[in-house]
Amino acid sequence: MSPGSTENLSANRLGRILRKTFLSLRNRNFRLYFVGQLISNTGNWLTNVALILLVLKITGSGFAVGLLAACQYGPILFLTAWAGAVADRSDKRRFLLLTQSLEMTESIGLAILAFMPHPPLGGLYALAVGGGILLAFDNPLRRSFVSEMVPAGDISNAVVLYSITVNVSRIFGPALAGLLVVTLGYGWCFTLDAISYLAVLLCLYIMRPAELYRQPSKPRTKGEVREGLRYVMSMPLLWISFAMLAVTGTLSYNFNVTLPLFVTDTLHRSGEVFTIIYSIFSFGAVVSALIVARRGLVRMRHIIFGAIALGLAMLLLASAPGVGFAAPVAFLVGMASILYMTATTAMVQIESKPEMRGRVLALQTVLTTGTTPIGGPLLGWLADAMGGRAPIILGGIACLIAAAFGYYMTRRCAHQPSAASPPACSLPGKRH
Repeated sequence: MSPGSTENLSANRLGRILRKTFLSLRNRNFRLYFVGQLISNTGNWLTNVALILLVLKITGSGFAVGLLAACQYGPILFLTAWAGAVADRSDKRRFLLLTQSLEMTESIGLAILAFMPHPPLGGLYALAVGGGILLAFDNPLRRSFVSEMVPAGDISNAVVLYSITVNVSRIFGPALAGLLVVTLGYGWCFTLDAISYLAVLLCLYIMRPAELYRQPSKPRTKGEVREGLRYVMSMPLLWISFAMLAVTGTLSYNFNVTLPLFVTDTLHRSGEVFTIIYSIFSFGAVVSALIVARRGLVRMRHIIFGAIALGLAMLLLASAPGVGFAAPVAFLVGMASILYMTATTAMVQIESKPEMRGRVLALQTVLTTGTTPIGGPLLGWLADAMGGRAPIILGGIACLIAAAFGYYMTRRCAHQPSAASPPACSLPGKRH
């Protein structure tokens, strides 16, 4: 075979891989959403990291950082289940235009406080609570809207690509925060975040509503949240994966609290080094998301494997003697975390009925970020009392326990008598 033929075959193969990996971007509305969310999420992570570093600078307390996380995500615990029911019966595009506009206002408020000589801690917490209320509605809207922009066959790929926008933004957002904090100051971090919302608002505005795959709106009825809970409990793959999330969401997925405390308290490095470590962590998440998008790793066995990998990677990170060892291990933690979470989210999108998707995703959000008001202060207190390694060790053990539970319950479900075993029941690794 001539060198030219070999090059053509390689180019064709690469083209097929790229087309399969980015399949859902063939839909115009989703392309716009992808670009808008990539820009806006970068601004969000810019604000999240800058706010963590600002509170840590003012207080020097792990518990204070955990309390900030509780303020940011506490409203999700109480409002998101209801917000998911609202998402199921609303025009998601119009609702997102409203929530994103209000979130831009919150970033402007943070910028005003940060430009003060002595930013009031109470004011920062108050705006964090306001942002958490908006996030409680915005999160199920953004995630469930993904399935309305693509045909059914593209949903799995679209969910993974959406997760890529979140994780790519986690590479650049924290790194940009670290740069701006030491050069221009905290206020400009929040200012740039406010400006970034213009991109997502523009992309939402110029979408073509006629090309959306919308489900007919449902009238408001009593017991919508209870109906969503009953639906999840009737689907074994859903409730098993959600039980795992209840554990990992509370004790493992609090990297906004555990990583900065680990870097500053245990490794004795600056907040700017934390932003670099966090960017490396996020780069690992992007690599993993691309692999998931290419190979379609959205089965129950991938969720269980992801939880095991995350647990082992977190335990390895906790043993790091310095930044040189912690940085590559943080990359592995990022890879494992997104394999676990993306596989869970994609399975939720695929398994759920369209009319239930918003409520199911809202419940998932409650279990992943709505548990932060419990896990954040607890892990922050644990870091103050026992050092920055302790909360990471606890998170790693929690992942391994969740994986063991998921494996045992899935096998038990699969071995029930066929008459009592719902269609959603399958052995790990089997596609039903």
